[in-house]
Amino acid sequence: MAERMGVVVAGEGAIARQHMAALRRMDDVEVVGVAGGDPDGTARFAAEFEIPRQGLDLAEMLDGPGVDAAILASPTPVHAAQAIAAMEAGKHALIEIPMADSLADAEAVVAAQRRTGVTAMVCHTRRFNPSHQWVHRRIVSGDLTLQHLIVSTLFFRRENKNALGQPRSWTDHLLWHHACHTVDLFLHQTGEEPARAWAQQGPPHPELGIAMDMTVGLQAPSGALCTLALSFNNDGPLGTTFRYIGDTGTYVARYDDLVDGYDKPVDTSGVGESADGIENQDREFIAAVREGREPLASAARCLPTMQTLDRLERTL
Repeated sequence: MAERMGVVVAGEGAIARQHMAALRRMDDVEVVGVAGGDPDGTARFAAEFEIPRQGLDLAEMLDGPGVDAAILASPTPVHAAQAIAAMEAGKHALIEIPMADSLADAEAVVAAQRRTGVTAMVCHTRRFNPSHQWVHRRIVSGDLTLQHLIVSTLFFRRENKNALGQPRSWTDHLLWHHACHTVDLFLHQTGEEPARAWAQQGPPHPELGIAMDMTVGLQAPSGALCTLALSFNNDGPLGTTFRYIGDTGTYVARYDDLVDGYDKPVDTSGVGESADGIENQDREFIAAVREGREPLASAARCLPTMQTLDRLERTL
């Protein structure tokens, strides 16, 4: 591998922009191509970030010179197919969450990684946010026993638009995408697969055909609980709030930031290489490729999360 790792990005939307911001802070990475879904949007994205090659065919981009890896920030329904194609082309793959929107496709991704031997990692970003890393260290050290993780994930998406307010060609999903973050975090923080898992959903949107509201409940074998509320109907502040209730303290995480139960900031400096969870995540992928090791959020290590989502779907 060359001194600078050559990366192709699939996708030109909001999450692709966040990856580009992170990658531009890494001296040993070069984005050599972008494969988007919209001709004009892809061309603008390539021009803005000075990416030398751009097009709509991911296979063509992967076949170009100097490509070592792919970062798949494309629509959820194509994650599995693109990941498998990239790995079969001999490229390492960083796959946006979720790696698939079904357990069968997730299992196919893991099988492809084992078959090809390349690195496959999933963007389970909560494992890399300094806020959640800080809590994780306290749990692992025995300084905090998690009793209840209470999470609210709130959006206002009554129209099929992305985070930039642009029309979307595919439909997002509360369970397989947004609940995936919290389910994976709970498994990661407890180190256990749930003993109990259940979900319930509200009525489907008449046009989008998806549930706009959902609740999820998990219980670890240790007894720790997770309560998750999700909505696409929330007309107010957007985003996700994680409240950790433990035996020695309460902590509230909002992406990279952390406060205690009284809203006093918690110092997380030095927890990760960056204060940006996406950058920490992308750095872990690059380091794992260079060091020839399994990344923290490898596709195989994230499969129990997909199995749990499948369990939850079967309770709806």
